[in-house]
Amino acid sequence: MQDLVGPALGTLAAVAVGGYLLGSIPFGVLITRAAGAGDVRNIGSGNIGATNVLRTGRKDLALATLLLDAGKGAVALLIARQLFGSEVAGAIAGGAAFLGHLFPVWLGFKGGKGVATFFGLLIAAAWPLGLMAGATWLIVVFALRYSSLAALIASAAAPLLALLPLSSVGLPVAAPILVLSVFTAVLIWIRHHENIGRLLKGAEPRIGAAKQA
Repeated sequence: MQDLVGPALGTLAAVAVGGYLLGSIPFGVLITRAAGAGDVRNIGSGNIGATNVLRTGRKDLALATLLLDAGKGAVALLIARQLFGSEVAGAIAGGAAFLGHLFPVWLGFKGGKGVATFFGLLIAAAWPLGLMAGATWLIVVFALRYSSLAALIASAAAPLLALLPLSSVGLPVAAPILVLSVFTAVLIWIRHHENIGRLLKGAEPRIGAAKQA
């Protein structure tokens, strides 16, 4: 019953605020500035995520951004789950961290698209789910060379994968984690609305297209 009901509302509110502030840390901006690579918001798409950081030509900075953006979601979820012994608290902290990445208070609520943070959340919440969603992303990327399409398909697949009857690896997931996967997937699709438009028009650039040109 404790896990279903979760901590008191005041505690959950504090968990949400803490998760949001952690998720709001704009690692892409901080890392590129510290490395003397400029403000990533003035480069490429202007996005603060790892994909745009890669456009600085610094793979090391992009990798660091990827890991830190994934890590902040994972850390928020794991700390809340450990402190309160509740999947509800973990899901709320993770969801709040995801919102923080998308709408960071430090950057006027203009953040990233949440893909790395999404995968970090899934791995922390239920690692088999995170690995399967990640594998889905990789398959689409290698087959079609569209990073955005891979993110859309992987995020849409995650809630379905979460329901698989694989008790040996902890699936299906608890209800709060299922809700978290749906919540984050919906936001990823919303944040990719411009990419969706370009995909429908056949104008979305493929990975490596610029180099080939």
